[in-house]
Amino acid sequence: MLVLAGCGQMGAALSQQAAVVTFKANTTVATVLRVRQACSHVPNVMAAPIKRTETALDVIDALRYNTTNASDANLAELQQCLQKYPSVQGIDFSDVSDDS
Repeated sequence: MLVLAGCGQMGAALSQQAAVVTFKANTTVATVLRVRQACSHVPNVMAAPIKRTETALDVIDALRYNTTNASDANLAELQQCLQKYPSVQGIDFSDVSDDS
C-alpha cells in the first residue's frame, strides 16, 4: 500500500500546472510585485510564494502562479489581468514537470 501511496503522490507532483510570467527589460521589482498582487484574485490561481533568500533578479525571473486547479476560464481571466500591464512580456502556461 505504501508503494501505491508513493505513486499517487508522484503522479500528483507530475500533474502540477503553472503560469510563468516574464517581464520586459528594466522592470522594477516593485512593478513585478504589484502585478503579482493585482492578478492574485483569480479563482483557482495562486501566486507562488517568494522565498526570503531570493534576490531582486530572482523575483523578476521567477514570477509564477500555480494553476493546477484552474479552469480554462480561470486561465483566460489570469491572462486578461496580466495583459493590462505593459511591463508583462509574456505568459507561459506549462507543466511544472517541464522544468526538470
